[in-house]
Amino acid sequence: MIQFIDEYRDRFTVEFICSTLNKQRQGGFITSRGYRQSKARGASARALRDTALMEHIRQVYAENYQVYGVKKMWHVLRREGIDIGREQVARLMRLAGVSGKTKGRTPVTTRPAKGKDLRPDLVKRQFTAIRPGALWVADITYVPTISGFVYAAFVTDVYSRRIVGWALSDSMRTKALPLQALN
Repeated sequence: MIQFIDEYRDRFTVEFICSTLNKQRQGGFITSRGYRQSKARGASARALRDTALMEHIRQVYAENYQVYGVKKMWHVLRREGIDIGREQVARLMRLAGVSGKTKGRTPVTTRPAKGKDLRPDLVKRQFTAIRPGALWVADITYVPTISGFVYAAFVTDVYSRRIVGWALSDSMRTKALPLQALN
């Protein structure tokens, strides 16, 4: 709120801004006296430490090819003798505007159709069934693993919501994946 008052104090008086905020807040938020005391007090010890740590984090990040994430940054700071928690490292990295590189890429699971889809909607978007086995639906998804992505196809009974068939493949190019799940 102090930054807000600093930004608009040239257009309005500090007293006007504080009284307007107090009317909106219902219970006293900040007074002009409290604002002036906070400005005279200066930055807190935490704010000063955070500023120094953010600069150090930026330096470590730049020295390590801008790839370190929270976990590696936390280990580096601990090895250097800085007593800091992992959540605090995450907060400071967010404030410093740095983030680690992610491994791999997100797979492309859908591609736009080349032409108009002429297949009929046999269930007319009504995904309800009156008995088991009356309506089955299928879906394909991907699961990230250490060695890459695995694609999974599921066939589900709409009535019972149970999986009646499934299949796995390391490639989405196979057109037989949904058929394998159906079989």
